[in-house]
Amino acid sequence: MSVKEFLESLMVEKAPGPTPSFTVFDLVKILEIIAETRMIGRGRLSEKLGLGEGATRTLLARLTDAAMITSSKRGCSLTEKGKEVWQRINTVLPRKAMLGKNELTFATHNVAVLVKGRSENVKKGLEQRDAAVRAGARGATTLIFRDNRLLLPAISRDISEAYPRAFRQITSLMDLKEQDVVIISCADQLREAEYGALAAAWTII
Repeated sequence: MSVKEFLESLMVEKAPGPTPSFTVFDLVKILEIIAETRMIGRGRLSEKLGLGEGATRTLLARLTDAAMITSSKRGCSLTEKGKEVWQRINTVLPRKAMLGKNELTFATHNVAVLVKGRSENVKKGLEQRDAAVRAGARGATTLIFRDNRLLLPAISRDISEAYPRAFRQITSLMDLKEQDVVIISCADQLREAEYGALAAAWTII
């Protein structure tokens, strides 16, 4: 089972009731936060996620049931299984970065995510844009790294010439290899920009 399939399986309803107020991207984010902090309390975690305490409690319960986290009075931390799952996510999505103003950004918050070796799964970038918008972003731009060039897939245009500022920012932040993908998600709020980037990446992993 891929890490994507595994995380999506944790979203399956456990019992009849209201639709969960969280998404699979909240699972990714919660793993990232716990991995970075090593130990964090539920209240602080709820604040960082931007979710209510009830939704956070449900997320933590599902991760606990999956043996991915352990909780104590000091807070929540990843188990060995949790660390392994986070490492698998990091293998596919190893870099996320904020971008400044450039020719491809158009909102207050602009988040770029690196997706390793998935350029063959990209068509024209429309599926990634639509996924980002559904997650709350204003839009997204997908770029592929092929033949040592960073290209817009729909027109195979080398952005180093067409959008030099964007090219400089991206290449300074990302260690690009052949067949890598960079997705830039733009939104008025940081959460929506970040989740838009994750949603777009989700379509090709």
